Amino acid sequence: MSSAVDRLKTIYKCIEDIEFIFNNNDLKITHAIEDKLIKPAIRMNIVRIAEQFSKLKDDNEFKILEAFTSEDLKGINSVRNYIAHDYDSTDDNIIEDVVRYNLPVFKDIVSRLLKTS
Repeated sequence: MSSAVDRLKTIYKCIEDIEFIFNNNDLKITHAIEDKLIKPAIRMNIVRIAEQFSKLKDDNEFKILEAFTSEDLKGINSVRNYIAHDYDSTDDNIIEDVVRYNLPVFKDIVSRLLKTS
């Protein structure tokens, strides 16, 4: 379970890093996602989050993954693939939706999982 806890901590930290970007730049999500310097940092953290979920799956940590909806897990993986393989034409609206709607849900679930570990 130790590596699973480490993976959850990494997910949590990546989400906090994205929040830090917004909080310290006084930018709205829409503007930050379009910013030339900030955009790559946000996207890289989303990729890192998806990678940790993938590693949890590879490690057969299904008990942890059951805390998330299958749609959310498929969605974050799809966004990761989209960013990684079609970076230049990635739709900023998709990234905005992930940041605005999915990451807060992930953060709450990860926080609960870490408290019970």
